[in-house]
Amino acid sequence: MITTVGGVMTRRVVALLEDTGYKDIVTALRRYRVSACPVIDEGRRVIGLVSEADLLYKQTDPPMPPGLYRLDRRLREHTKATAVTAGELMTAPAVVILPSAPVATAAKVMQDRLLKRLPVVDAGGCLIGIVTRSDVLSVFERSDADIRDEVVKVVVDEEFALDPASLDITVRSGVVTLGGLIDERATALRLLGRVRHAEGVVGVRDRLGYPAKPYPD
Repeated sequence: MITTVGGVMTRRVVALLEDTGYKDIVTALRRYRVSACPVIDEGRRVIGLVSEADLLYKQTDPPMPPGLYRLDRRLREHTKATAVTAGELMTAPAVVILPSAPVATAAKVMQDRLLKRLPVVDAGGCLIGIVTRSDVLSVFERSDADIRDEVVKVVVDEEFALDPASLDITVRSGVVTLGGLIDERATALRLLGRVRHAEGVVGVRDRLGYPAKPYPD
């Protein structure tokens, strides 16, 4: 089983148009209790993302410098501290993801890019949802029975062509314990690695044994 982004994403998304003003952005974030919003164009295509961190630049703007020349130059600067619309504040381009992508892919993108959320778009780049770190972690709520069922039927039987009855397979709180005899250590290691990456698995305990092989004469 592979859970996709479309299966865990939030479909009702608070989005902002490019010309949304600073105060309206603050109001939207506070009203809907979100820390960031995608910025879209008139066709609902995602063009950027505005977060609380972007808004804080205005609060941390340093004092105006003395001297007319430096003051004039400072007032002409265009930075996030002087931005007044979503288009000026947003981080662009936004990192987006398709609903068909596996949740594991979303997790890797978030980890690699240090992101807390990803707008989800259709093939045309139009906003259809948003996926957060919390959504990605929801796969670990998968039941022990479902995890064991996949390990037994898909991994052990179908992928490795092993007899499930020859192995002792238990799952508790997402931790899979594998016991029994495996003909080859290499096969056992590949099996342990594959089970470790099954969806919802928290950890794997190796209780496998290998037949003793006689030393060559």
